[in-house]
Parts: sequence; structure tokens; C-alpha cells
Amino acid sequence: MTKFNWKAAAALAFAAAMPVLDASAAGVTLTPLGQYDSGVRGASAAEIVAHDPGTQSLFVVNAAAASIDVLDIRDPTRPALRRTLQEAGGNANSIAVRDGLVAAVFAADIKTNPGKVVFYDAATLEKIVEFPVGALPDMVTFTPDGRGLLIANEGESNGYGRPDSVDPEGSVTVVDLRAVRDCYNAQPSPRSFVTALRCVADTGVEPRTLRNTVGFRALNGRVDELRAAGIRIYGPGATVAQDLEPEYVAVSPDGKTAWVTLQEANAAAVIDISDLGRPRLKTLIPFGSKDHAVAGNELDASDRDNAINIRNWPVKGLYLPDAIASYQAGGETFYVTANEGDDRNDFIPGEETVRVRALGAEALDPAVFGDIESLRDNTRLGRLTVSPATAPRNAAGQFTELQALGGRSFSIWSSQGRQVFDSGSDFERITAARYPMNFNASNDNNNFDDRSDNKGPEPEGVVLGAIDGRTYAFIGLERIGGVMIYDVTVPAQSRYVDYVNTRDFSLSPTGPAPTDNGPEGLAFIPAANSPTGQPLLVIGNEVSGTTRLFAINPQN
Repeated sequence: MTKFNWKAAAALAFAAAMPVLDASAAGVTLTPLGQYDSGVRGASAAEIVAHDPGTQSLFVVNAAAASIDVLDIRDPTRPALRRTLQEAGGNANSIAVRDGLVAAVFAADIKTNPGKVVFYDAATLEKIVEFPVGALPDMVTFTPDGRGLLIANEGESNGYGRPDSVDPEGSVTVVDLRAVRDCYNAQPSPRSFVTALRCVADTGVEPRTLRNTVGFRALNGRVDELRAAGIRIYGPGATVAQDLEPEYVAVSPDGKTAWVTLQEANAAAVIDISDLGRPRLKTLIPFGSKDHAVAGNELDASDRDNAINIRNWPVKGLYLPDAIASYQAGGETFYVTANEGDDRNDFIPGEETVRVRALGAEALDPAVFGDIESLRDNTRLGRLTVSPATAPRNAAGQFTELQALGGRSFSIWSSQGRQVFDSGSDFERITAARYPMNFNASNDNNNFDDRSDNKGPEPEGVVLGAIDGRTYAFIGLERIGGVMIYDVTVPAQSRYVDYVNTRDFSLSPTGPAPTDNGPEGLAFIPAANSPTGQPLLVIGNEVSGTTRLFAINPQN
């Protein structure tokens, strides 16, 4: 094995002088329009956002209040609360709107119990009907034609190794809305599903084929094979079906396939939904790791070096994506992931992650890491948070990889799972140039370098939008805030367009004065559906509890 020469890497990084990407050829720019302030800070009061063009309303998940705030955006410069939809039970987690039909998912009071999907009429805001789904439903989305609904049921454990431990199986609920047409006796058309679901609610009879569950129990006997392929299965005592926790869903433009991120497993489940009445699991695709020792993949690894130090390190970043979106380019389907990273520290006794220095010098393979004592210094890799859970070891039990969580980037993948683009070190370089005094600040403080040791800017949400024949990706950065914009029209040649952040660093991020902090969910409103006739971008900021609207301005 070749030893990593961190001193040479430092010299190369210094010589590079941290180049700033040129945004002079920007295809679009963002102009802030309006902000709705829930008045709630640090409690997830504005998470996932969805738009209904028929009423020009935004539906905003207020997770902490188990409710949905409905905002009137007929004047997007002055969004106003129209009404709040309240449900008994656990947190609201996600929402989707299509043809006047609103679908929202809620966890149970006890999160390991089955959750529910609730349907509302977007015009009247009347609750139509609800159905049970899997444990901890985390994301809901309609198929492109509006005839199906997919729900990612995370099935998160309440803690491993406790006397009351419960670890439900993760699953995906596929709702075949076509199954309700017999009740209404009509072919699908705009708002016909609203009427048909009312019919189901009135009769109390649910069509047998309405809800179908795709689970992972068939994989329980293949754990060694999955691990060898790069799927992270590591929950103590968990079966494969319990350990796989669906996070987010993207449906292919033709409506035949869904990719579901299994975040902690660092993989995607590919589901065949060509027949909504008989969905089936096709395969699992591992995302693999990002080599931060390779030029272009640099990162800042320490929160104790009092400097912006974006450079190569002998670290592998596990992509562990959260949000995912799909689009078509050149007749092919591609998937875009926000490579956030996540751990199970709240559930695994003793926590999953550890700092490199705490591993001990004897735990690292000297044939791989070279000058281990220098690397373990707190101004170098000593403070970096890594996960030993699935990191490979040599015959002596020493680690041959340091696995950090998250890619600090976004990626584009082919439908076969081949990575065709990754933004590399762009996000840290761009934010460092734009906000050098608040570089890698967290969403609950304004402290310089605070998150360098743990996932950096932490990209979490992603949404795609087609404007003037080009496709743009908008990626929200959960920690420092703001949104990155890339032109992804030609996937392998994707390019940076702009970075916009409406966070005010002169304010306390959880103080009484509203800023925009902790972006969680994003929504793109095409010009044809917009109240202004031009495309809009909406961001739900969970820490500040604010919903921000932007005008998207094409630049010729």
C-alpha cells in the first residue's frame, strides 16, 4: 500500500490558493421576493414545502406541531397564512400536491407504530380520508402522471439493546389511485381523485388494491452478500429488513421506476412501479465512497485549526444521500442526490461515530496512513468525525480506511447507478469565498469553522427545474444555509451557476428576529404554474421557521 504524504498534499493545496468558481456565465439568478415567518425557532416549524397552482397556496410542513401551514402566495412578496391543518398524533413529515389533491404523511405518537397518509382537498382544505402506512413515514411524492403515490416509511429504531427496543421494518407504500375510480365510476382527470377519495371516505370501503407495500424481508438471508457489495447493514441485532430505512423517493420521468434512498445504508432501492398495483423491489445500488485524497475532492477536516484549510486527506466520504430527484437528458434518466450524511448516534449504544484522535494511533494501519501521529493532531484529522461501523480493517484489526459521513457535495447518477458527476469540493470552496468569517458555521450558531469536523455545509435538499430548455439543480445547504445552483442539462458537464444565501449572520440563528436558517425542503414552481408568470423557488428553513420565496430570473 502507498503511504499518504499529507505534507505534500498541504503544499499542493496551498499552491492552489483555493480558486473560486466563476459564475459569470450564470444561466439564472435568484431574487428574494417574500418570507413567511412562523415565529417558531429551532423546532422544525418549516420543513417540506409543496405548491398548489389552483389556489396559489403553499403547503408547509410544521413537523413539531404535527400540522400543515397553508400559505396564500397570490402575492409572493407577502405570503400570508391561509389556514393551519392540524392532526392528532406524531410529527408531520412530508407533503405533496397534485391536481388539487393534497397528501401528507404523519408519524404515530409512538414512532415505531404505523403512521398514516392523510388526503385533503386543496381548494376547501377539507380532510377527505386517511389510511395507515408503515412506521415513521418520512417522504411522500406523486408519480409524474398523478395516478400513484409513493411513501418512504423509514422504520427507524427507538434504540438498540434496550429492554423496550423496537426496530420496525423499513418499507415503501405504493398507493394506486386508479383503484378508487370504480367508486366514482369515472376515468382519471383533474380533481377526479379528490371526488373518488371522498366516495371511499363516505362508503368506508377501501379498494383492496389501493395500498401495496414493498419491503425488504426477502433480503434477510443475504446480509453477507449485501455487505460485500457495499451496502451498510450494521444495526445491532437488526435484520436486513429492519436495517434498511427508506428516506426519500424519486420517480423516473416515465413513471415506471422509483429510486429510494436508504441513507444510513449508503444505497438506493430500485422499485419497479410500471404496474402500480404490483410494485416490486428490483435491486439495491450501493453509492460507494468519495476519495478525499484525490484532487478536486478536498475538504476542511478540523474545527480547531483557526483557518480555512480545504485540502486532500486520506479520508473516504460515504455519500449517504438524503433528498433525491430525477430528470431526463439525452433520452436517459438520471438521478440527483444531496449527499448529506447521517449517523445512528441517537440509537446505537456508545454512538456510531468517533473522532479520529479517539481511535488511537494503534488502530490505524501505518502502511496506509504513514505519519499517523501527525495526522491525529487536532489541527489536522484528529477532530474529524468518522464511523468505524463499516470501515474495512487489515488482518491485525487496524483500519485501512477512515470513513467520514457525507460527501459534502451533490452527485448525478445514471439509471444503472454509475456516477456521472460530483461537485467535489465546490461547496466548501464557494462558501469559504463568500462567507470567510462564517465558513462552515452551523445552523444553530454563527461560529467560524464549527462544522468542518463533521459533514461541513451538509447538503440536504435538492429540487430540479426546467427553464428555457435547460435543467437546473437547486441544492440546499442545511448548516451554513443558502442554495447552490447548477446547470445539469448535460449531466457529465454540469456546471456551477450561483450561490444565494439570505441568512443574516449578524442575527442569532435561533433569536427572535427572523432570518433564513437551516434549509430543509425546496420546491420549484414553473412559470406556467406561478402567480407571477415567472418561475419561483421556495425554501422551507426548519431552524428559523421561515419559508422564503425567490423569483428565478433567466439570464440571456
